[in-house]
Amino acid sequence: MHIPDGYLGLETNLPAFGAMAPIWAVALNKIRQKFRKKNLPLLALCAAFSFVIMMFNVPIGESSVHAVGAVFIAILMGPWAACISVSMAIIIQALVFGDGGIIAIGINCFNMAFIMPFSGYFVFKLITGKSGLTSRRGLAGCFLGGFTGLNLAALFTAIEFGIQPLLFKAADGTPLYGYYPLSVSVPVMMLEHSLFAGPIEGILTAAAIAYLVKFAPHLVPSQTESVKEPENKPSFFKTYKPFLIVLAVLVILTPIGLLASGTAWGEWGTEELKEKIGFIPRGFSQFADFWKSLLPDYSVGGTEGNPVAVSLIYIVSAVIGIAVISLLVFLASKLIVKKQQPGEQKKSP
Repeated sequence: MHIPDGYLGLETNLPAFGAMAPIWAVALNKIRQKFRKKNLPLLALCAAFSFVIMMFNVPIGESSVHAVGAVFIAILMGPWAACISVSMAIIIQALVFGDGGIIAIGINCFNMAFIMPFSGYFVFKLITGKSGLTSRRGLAGCFLGGFTGLNLAALFTAIEFGIQPLLFKAADGTPLYGYYPLSVSVPVMMLEHSLFAGPIEGILTAAAIAYLVKFAPHLVPSQTESVKEPENKPSFFKTYKPFLIVLAVLVILTPIGLLASGTAWGEWGTEELKEKIGFIPRGFSQFADFWKSLLPDYSVGGTEGNPVAVSLIYIVSAVIGIAVISLLVFLASKLIVKKQQPGEQKKSP
């Protein structure tokens, strides 16, 4: 679902930035009102989790799909926090790794950091009601929230792809940007995501929530009332150990994502697109190579054909992404998070 540059016209991409600007502003304001510095490590870990989980590409024939983790974060920290977490992951992917376009950051965030967490969270709340998170109803809500959120994001992506040949054509009638119409983009995207990516996202969401409830209930807001407050403030590692262990394991296992040799539908490079449709749309060629990333496609030139080197660079890319996310959260904390007032900790239950 990472739309690259060149597939959408500026008339589609720029309004998406305009739509996301107030959404980001509201999200940051919500975090400023609700969060304190003690919440920031979890926010950073959630953003890192989303970043890493999107590196696990699942092969589907000549294509591939991946999970996002947005609904899991929404259930854990709220949809506004999920919006910021997933947006950070998407921005870093585009800037550093060329995964998704720079001009398309707004539209990618709209799909995966807004549509997905808010719709998935709504479904989760609707189904779960007042039931416990690990009850049958609660786990069903987690699964269906993840499934629905991802598929709605995929639907929006498919529509954005499919309207391009209707809206933007060259003088000879050929599309300027995206080539495939709605009659192709919607069925293909929805088939892949409803049959494969959606169930994976649902299972991931339910499993992640169940894991934290069991091994780190102090990180789950709905469970904190039943968790006894420790007399002494625990260390960072002890507080977040269950989350850190999972994140470390995922980083080590990221090379599994390399098994998907096919390119995700609608994310082809210039040569791949030319092979598929026989020409390069003029608008696409204008924007496709707009940005030169540091580690394009999480790789380094000259390592092709060396699976060990490729795997190590993939792991290093995950570590770099996590480090950049942590730095961004730290810098953002100086601007958006309220300082804890004297005596505030004593008043907390």
